[in-house]
Amino acid sequence: MFERFARAGYVGSGVVHLLIGYLAIRVAFGHGDQEASQSGAMAELAERPGGTLVLWVAVVVFVAMGLWRFAEAVFGKASEPEAGDGPNPFDRFKAFSVGVVYLAFAYTAFGFARGSGRSSGEQNASLTARLLQSGAGKFVLVVAGLVILGVGAYHVYKGVSKNFVDDLKSHPSTAVQRLGLVGYVAKGLALGLVGVLVIVAVFQADPQKAAGLDGALKTLGAQPFGAVLLVLAGLGIGVYGLYSFVMARDARM
Repeated sequence: MFERFARAGYVGSGVVHLLIGYLAIRVAFGHGDQEASQSGAMAELAERPGGTLVLWVAVVVFVAMGLWRFAEAVFGKASEPEAGDGPNPFDRFKAFSVGVVYLAFAYTAFGFARGSGRSSGEQNASLTARLLQSGAGKFVLVVAGLVILGVGAYHVYKGVSKNFVDDLKSHPSTAVQRLGLVGYVAKGLALGLVGVLVIVAVFQADPQKAAGLDGALKTLGAQPFGAVLLVLAGLGIGVYGLYSFVMARDARM
């Protein structure tokens, strides 16, 4: 039963990424009334009929997925018993990091379900402004930016190498492999841009640069042919959302 709730976390992630992709495309066409970010996606959902109930369900499934990932960090995957002392350090770190991401999703969903959700871009910029006031804070931001950049690079590598196939219970079809490739690369590039902007915020002393995914996508949109780039980014993130539905059914847990 708990595994089913954890798998439902992939469904929730898929919905969130589809909404982020949709919002990014809206920004490209000049209709950016919501942030193209996790908080923007959940704010959009909260405005729909029945959206609050869906958000409460999302809180439960995101918490379940987060706890499942923490268990994997300690014991390894239930479908892949580990020899010796359990999963290797990289797998532990990866599982723990994904668990943190899902608990962050749960926290954001909880805020919007209660009607007290806040813009993640504003929160990121506010936190960055406080950290920029000290040398230690600047160091933390640079490290955070490098970590986010590394996570983005890993997503790109995982997509291009098709290593995501190993996460599935059976060999996927060509269509599923294409979804995974495009989705992982698109999400990796978006995360990489977020990481770069966090580092830029430190060196330019501009906390608004570190506004998270929404800020990264809007920075992309401000470039030459920005509208086209934003549409492509939105479609790519949406494809990652579709691949999340595949993971809900076929992921090794």
